[in-house]
Amino acid sequence: MKGNNLVYIVLDSCRFDSFVRASTPNIDRIGQVERRFSFASWTSPSHFTLLMGQVPHTSPRRVFASEVYKVQFAQWVDRLGIPNLSFKTFVPELCLPAVLKKHGYRSIARVSMPVLNPYAGFTRGFDDYSLMGNHNDFAGMVSQIEFPGGEPRFYFLNLGETHYPYMLNDKELPKISGLHGIARGMDELLARSSDTPTDEPEFFAPETMRFLHDQQVRCVEYVDGLIGQLFLKCPADTHFIVTADHGELFGEDDYFGHGPVMHEKCFEVPFIEGPRP
Repeated sequence: MKGNNLVYIVLDSCRFDSFVRASTPNIDRIGQVERRFSFASWTSPSHFTLLMGQVPHTSPRRVFASEVYKVQFAQWVDRLGIPNLSFKTFVPELCLPAVLKKHGYRSIARVSMPVLNPYAGFTRGFDDYSLMGNHNDFAGMVSQIEFPGGEPRFYFLNLGETHYPYMLNDKELPKISGLHGIARGMDELLARSSDTPTDEPEFFAPETMRFLHDQQVRCVEYVDGLIGQLFLKCPADTHFIVTADHGELFGEDDYFGHGPVMHEKCFEVPFIEGPRP
């Protein structure tokens, strides 16, 4: 039985209230946004969870966690129209693209974050996996997407537009590296003597925090416009998931960014799913 096509869009670092503030007429056509929670506070572990077949959770009370996982895996039946998908279907690999491959899918990933590069362990089960050359190239991803017919397709898209520096000119902002950037500069860091002053960027002022939060909202609106173009390329039997891998802090309780941060806003994410409108 041929399953539905699947387009899975991850707005990197997009926190829930940024999405809600944005005007998203195209995404709104997919379904109603839900407030959900990521399993992790930064890109790499969150994407491992998503590619296991889990989605951001609702943090239900008075339930056994193991039952929540089982229900989430079973929901792929309704999404894809393939009967008998369950937790047992996903074990032992616990790999969404591998499961779909067994059902005749061609799985394609386009990612924006260097920490998700093809050498970082995320390619398992994909037929085609690549890191985009530009941090903000959802438009390029859309241009590459095609559905030639015959086999169903699974597109997994990690978007950098909603990640710092939020499509701004990073030459005008402090250099803030993610884990990948820190690792590249580790040799230089270790070569410094312990008494050498570090060049730590000055913490953002409140007005800068507000500006950056507003800019993330504008980035969501930019992405929404491209999703409208993507709809035109997708067959009617395409199921969409639009979510985020984690949230972001914009000065709340003296935090900025995400990662080694234990704060609700770092875990709040939007979640929307439904058929192509």
